[in-house]
Amino acid sequence: MEMNIQDIKNYLPHRYPFLMIDRVLKIELGKSIVAIKNVTFNEPQFNGHFPSQPIMPGVMIVEALAQATGILAFKSEVGKPIDGQIYMLVGIDKVRFKRMVEPGDQILLEVEVMVVKRGIWKFKCRASVDGQTITTAELMCTQKKAAD
Repeated sequence: MEMNIQDIKNYLPHRYPFLMIDRVLKIELGKSIVAIKNVTFNEPQFNGHFPSQPIMPGVMIVEALAQATGILAFKSEVGKPIDGQIYMLVGIDKVRFKRMVEPGDQILLEVEVMVVKRGIWKFKCRASVDGQTITTAELMCTQKKAAD
């Protein structure tokens, strides 16, 4: 099941410049998601990180993985976000950065459900560019009521 940017916006509250998922290639409900983030020079972080050698901040790669977990959890649990509910990142473990990401790269985001316990989802995550791993992590998220 694929999702385009219009579909994605129905599941994530993020908007420019912080929406990090450009397309979902595949979802297996309750199991996994594969999505992409296209990295372009026009993104605001490259004005300061770093002007002479633009590289994507690692925390933004982790954020892209976290947004993928939110889509997977919503689609797996309730099908669509319930008004006023969002998935929040509640834990990050075992993060490793292996390679830089530069403008022009396309990040493949792969997320697998490890366990769901008492409303907390734990995911095994991998981000790669051209088949080379750039980031691995274990992320946890849970559904919360959004602040008004």
